[in-house]
Formats: sequence, structure tokens, C-alpha cells
Amino acid sequence: MAVERARIRLVAKSWGRADLRPWNSYHDTRTPIGEVWFERSTPNAAPLALLLKLIFTGESRANAMDSNVAIARGFSENGSDAWYILSADADSRIAVGSKQLLSGEQSRVRILEGAILGRFHWQTARAADSMSVLPDMFQAIGSGLVIVEIQPTTDSTLRNLAPGGLRTGPSHLFGASRTRRSSSRQKKYPRKLTAARTLLFRNSEFVLERITLAPGVVREWDVAEETWLFVLAGAGRLDSIDLEPGNAAFIQSDSACLQVGAQGIQCLLAYARSAPVPCLLRRQSGMRVPDLGWHSERASLRCESALITRSVPVAGNP
Repeated sequence: MAVERARIRLVAKSWGRADLRPWNSYHDTRTPIGEVWFERSTPNAAPLALLLKLIFTGESRANAMDSNVAIARGFSENGSDAWYILSADADSRIAVGSKQLLSGEQSRVRILEGAILGRFHWQTARAADSMSVLPDMFQAIGSGLVIVEIQPTTDSTLRNLAPGGLRTGPSHLFGASRTRRSSSRQKKYPRKLTAARTLLFRNSEFVLERITLAPGVVREWDVAEETWLFVLAGAGRLDSIDLEPGNAAFIQSDSACLQVGAQGIQCLLAYARSAPVPCLLRRQSGMRVPDLGWHSERASLRCESALITRSVPVAGNP
């Protein structure tokens, strides 16, 4: 049983930022930080199913050849990532998937030629946007962004596409037999579950929701699965833990009480489950908060399960 304030780990990256405020108190011009990892505060805790982290990319570079690309991250061999954009510069862009299906061999050739970034499906990044990165999708994060990322801890993203090193990666890592997904295979989110709950993403490994509660509201829930809570706005108190923007908490196999502050609260909730919990929130009286959109969501679960497990079609010629 656990309700814990998450411990943070700062990860230095050359493409990161020297000032992480307001999402983290770190500011030091000597060392740019690219990632903030949230970890359990309990020593010798059991291995986690999910990894919650923030990604910070530096200021946009208008003269960059790759149109302000900060990180070209390659692709995920296992599992799916989910991204939620906290902030973005006016010209920040992000890429998820390619413009069209590419075979592994086609991808390898484009990477070695240094032309793969032009095959990415680029889009403007805006605060509060969310998106999923399915297995075998190329991914790239532009400059001027702060992103919440959720991924399975078993995920293995091949990071061999960093600008300047596009032609030097070992060719056997590109997986000549693997087809790279196009962006068109992403499912359409978000979807409203209740007045307070918005489903941002789900797959066979985790669910990501955005929770919005009014000032002064008190809600309880019994959490069986591993669950991460990240505060986007507002404030509150989770049992004995004070919550403010940028804070995170870990909950598992426990009952937790959330008391919302005077400004309300908005947070992300990620939990290791293949489908949304039917009745997540409970009033202090014990009454379940009705899930207004649950019946329509349940009707789509079987169809989505087929999409999650469906094999990738054979790529055509570029």
C-alpha cells in the first residue's frame, strides 16, 4: 500500500534548458536539464510498470537546418508513449509517425542519407495537446517545448537519429524487416468520460486521463493499479501530500482522499490498466460519481483492442 510524493531525478541533456521554472525550481546556467524523472520515494521499492517524466527542450533556433528540431528520437521497439504538451513556443513543432508507411529498408536508406526528417509527419505543437506514439513510429520533438511523457518502463526507444549523427548509426539497429508506421494510424483522442474525466490515451499497458475538479471538491478513490498523478494547474491535498503545479504523486493498492484547493485543480492521471476505471471517483458519502460517457466508451473498447493488436500492413514504395 502506498501514497507517496514522487522523488525527482534531473537528467542533463545538451538540448535541454538551464531554467525549468515554473515546472521545477531548477535554474543553473552551467548545466542544461533535458528530462525530469519522477520516481518512488520508498527505498528498495518494487520495479515500476510506468515511467513518468518531463521533457524540456531549449529555445527555438530559427536558422536550424531541421526547422528547430531538438531531439530526433528514433522509434520505439516495444510499447507506446503518450505525450501531453505543457507549453510550446509559437514556432515549436513535433513529429509523430511518417508521412507514409516505410519499410525497414526504406527507413534505413533515408537515415543513412540524412533525409529521414523530411519523411516525418510534422505538426504545430500547442499547449494542452496530447498524442500517442505507437510502436514503430518515428518521433521527434522540436525546440521550445515542455512535455509530460508516460511510457512503459520496458520501452526501448532507439535514439540514433540525433541531429548531426543521422548518417553514423549502426545500420543493424534500423530493423530492415520492420515497417515504420505512418501518422494516419493514430486513434482519435481526447474523449470525455465524465464532467471531470477526459480520456487522453489508452492501450494494453496504461491509461492516461486528464482530471478537472472544481474548488473545494473532495473526492476519494481506491487505487489497485500503479497510478501516477501529475498536477497541471491549481492546488490541493492528497492525503498528507500538498499538490501544486509540477508536483507528482504515486498511489498503489490504497485509498486516497483528494481535497481540492480554492482555485480548483487539473491533473494528469496515468495508471497501469488496459481500460479506464468505470467509476474512478467517489464522494465522501461513498456515492460513486456517475460516468456520463462510460457506456459509449465501453462500446468502443472491443474495436480499439483490435486496432491495438493489429499487425502493420506492408509498406508500399516511397
